[in-house]
Amino acid sequence: MFTGIVTDIGTIVERVPGDGLNLTVRSSFDPDGIALGASIAHSGVCLTVTERTADGWKVHASPETLRLTTLGDWQVGARINLERSLRLGDELGGHLVFGHVDGLGRVRSIEREGEGYRLTFDLPGELSPMLAVKGSITVDGISLTVNAVGPDSFQVTIIPHTWDNTTLRDRRPGDSVHLEVDMLARYVARQLGQR
Repeated sequence: MFTGIVTDIGTIVERVPGDGLNLTVRSSFDPDGIALGASIAHSGVCLTVTERTADGWKVHASPETLRLTTLGDWQVGARINLERSLRLGDELGGHLVFGHVDGLGRVRSIEREGEGYRLTFDLPGELSPMLAVKGSITVDGISLTVNAVGPDSFQVTIIPHTWDNTTLRDRRPGDSVHLEVDMLARYVARQLGQR
């Protein structure tokens, strides 16, 4: 379980294709403080630490994960948002996040707005009923508040701190992003037979 509050930007330093994909991540997190088997959100995708390295760790992405995410496109040098899993008693600064990608969105536009930015994303139709203005969504592992929702898009406003401390600043129109809807919305939609 996560909160969508990014606490580091990691870098992919090795990728080894095989039965899925093995990735080595470099981070400022202390590897000695990360247990084997720990869950870490990698741009919104919960992956299990399989090995520690001197300055990071290794993870394995299954073929199913590669099918549902953009991980297969990550190359050496790619920057990714990182968040370690919650511990009981931790502050819940964002919203409750599983680290399970519900769908891929696409950056439609990035516009400067005051000191921040307004981003518009294409939204898969099956996720549209689960978004509401002032509700939460996770984009590449970042907990964000929805400002506007259309039938096939949504908008968020990014403050300078979020822009400077996440990989949103690396995104360009046309880029794909991981989307995870609010878990309460997911369960309400399920009860209403919409998903």
